[in-house]
Amino acid sequence: MYLAGEKWAARFEDFQQEAWRLETLPQYLMPQEEKEFAAFLSGRRADPYAVSNEYTERLRRQAAAGRVQGRVHVVNRPLTDYLRFEFSQYYAPHALAGEQIRILDVTGRDNPLAGAQDFWMFDRTEVVLMNYHPDGRQINREVHEGHTSRFIEYQRIALAESVPFEEYVKGLDV
Repeated sequence: MYLAGEKWAARFEDFQQEAWRLETLPQYLMPQEEKEFAAFLSGRRADPYAVSNEYTERLRRQAAAGRVQGRVHVVNRPLTDYLRFEFSQYYAPHALAGEQIRILDVTGRDNPLAGAQDFWMFDRTEVVLMNYHPDGRQINREVHEGHTSRFIEYQRIALAESVPFEEYVKGLDV
């Protein structure tokens, strides 16, 4: 089953304890980000403390209710322009709003999650595979049919091998 629109959005409203994502790509080409990405490349930066939108407000409500949203992004240095954009424009304000973001830098070492694809996991009972073209254009979101144990193990490894976003970006120009 593929997810879009309201059925996809409902996953983020309906989870009980945890929504968690693994990101593995150096860029995501999302049409709705084109203008903001171009502005970033021209030097415009958002003040992460001033960002307030539907996403950050939902993160704050969830955190206040004890519901955790988190992610680990696997990266290599040098960071792509897109990753610098994502860190600055999204991760910084989202972390301030309560999202638990971590970075797994595999520069110069073996990737402990080699071969794992992007996914979201909800309450460790449902996995949604995030299918992308190699260049980062999204194909679809597909509900995984089967056990979640492999994805729970991916999460365990990702959390053990990564560092908090705030720690990772100290001293970086993003």
